[in-house]
Amino acid sequence: METSAASVTVSVAIVAVLWWVWRTLNWVWFKPKMLESYLRRQGLSGSPYTPLVGDVRRDYTMSMEARSKPIKTTDDIIPRVVPFPSHMLKTYGRTFFTWRGPIPTITITDPEQIKEVFNKIYDFQKPHSFPLGRLIATGLFSYDGDKWAKHRRIINPAFHLEKIKNMVPAFHQSCSEVVGKWDKLVSDKGSSCEVDVWLGLVSMTADVISRTAFGSSYKEGQRIFELQAELALLLTQAFRRIFIPGYRYYPTKGNRRMKAAAREVQDILRGIVNKRLRARESGEAPSEDLLGTLLESNLGQTKGTGMSIADVIEECKLFYFAGQETTSVLLVWTMVMLSQHQDWQAKAREEVKQVFGDKEPDTEGLNHLKIMTTILYEVLRLYPPVVQLTRAIHKEMKLGDLTLPGGTHISLPVMLVQRDTNLWGNDAGEFKPDRFKDGVSKATKSQVSFIPFAWGPRICIGQNFAMLEAKMAMALILQRFSFELSPSYVHAPYNVFTLHPQFGAHLILHKL
Repeated sequence: METSAASVTVSVAIVAVLWWVWRTLNWVWFKPKMLESYLRRQGLSGSPYTPLVGDVRRDYTMSMEARSKPIKTTDDIIPRVVPFPSHMLKTYGRTFFTWRGPIPTITITDPEQIKEVFNKIYDFQKPHSFPLGRLIATGLFSYDGDKWAKHRRIINPAFHLEKIKNMVPAFHQSCSEVVGKWDKLVSDKGSSCEVDVWLGLVSMTADVISRTAFGSSYKEGQRIFELQAELALLLTQAFRRIFIPGYRYYPTKGNRRMKAAAREVQDILRGIVNKRLRARESGEAPSEDLLGTLLESNLGQTKGTGMSIADVIEECKLFYFAGQETTSVLLVWTMVMLSQHQDWQAKAREEVKQVFGDKEPDTEGLNHLKIMTTILYEVLRLYPPVVQLTRAIHKEMKLGDLTLPGGTHISLPVMLVQRDTNLWGNDAGEFKPDRFKDGVSKATKSQVSFIPFAWGPRICIGQNFAMLEAKMAMALILQRFSFELSPSYVHAPYNVFTLHPQFGAHLILHKL
């Protein structure tokens, strides 16, 4: 009897081991090779599959090498920012596949195919292959299907144009504080001074999102920004090792630190949300900030159709990260571009003076800054905050004349598309805001080739917020200063979730 039980146990153990070996081999080799064969039969070309690592190591090596060398301000930034996709584009043409570990990723640059991906949000979904990424923020940006639809419906009221107009005084207060500090620095030096404007712009946009989202000052929310900046760097490093099985569970120093930082952010935000809910229960009027509007909208849903408190906290994390990151990046590259193109700086300043004189910028006037709008669009085209977007395919899908299998990803290379000479002309790499003078649709010939805020049903909910904030900041800066690149400025755009200046942005500010 005992012998029989022991043999059954051994047999079960053998079956379990064989099953595990089969699953591992299928994940590491058989499935990727089957998908590669499928893609090649479709006429697609790309890099051959390397077991487990795919192209991750090659991508990482090329990125590190590119980051080690600054470039001239007149150089093409593509080989520095996205060296591996740039190399693949030159090698294999406008549609190709690469490997993120054992997952094939098809890069597409055709506007019609990009439009189809953006429109079919239930077929082309957000990938969930990098769970550590959820530590920094999930929220609306990363949800799919019914959950995305529910959150979008609840959050929409917080970003209505009328709500955003009410936030303009907060924009002004935050921007004025930073511009005032720069003014004092310049005054102390006489009439000109070198300033790393990147640090000030990060502080400014952090303060804006604190005031508009939570009604608190930047100082109170500063810890969240420090933690999320640290998380972004740690996640970028961890992303290079996603091919290692179970890497997110390893008790590495980086992994432990990420989880501790994420817990601290969670605790701070839970405290903010709970405090607001207690205030509401005690009869205080709801706040007009983003969190107040979000809670009101959520509490107004019929029972069972609202968001949980955990969901609200995730949306708050996204407010903090996305709201601050994208606008600071837009502003820093705008100041760098206007430092290089003094004629456009003069045109922008003249427009600001015509609309406002020396008065405080207001909502109506900001909406009349047409030249400023073209400048911001051109900066977003050349220096998109997010340089590429990814979607996942979970079942066989048609995309244009391609049939793509489930288990693959689609890469939408925002920077490559927005600098593509086939779509934008031979001057695609040049700073020419005039191309937007008749609006985006005329500039892009109605193609989906200007996608800094994505496109379609999932277009960025905060784009009006970001544009109005950027106009306020630039109007205040142009009223007080002229600026140029410092001799110590080093041109080195690089990607840390968004497109940062690697060595800051050292400009000479001249008081007007």
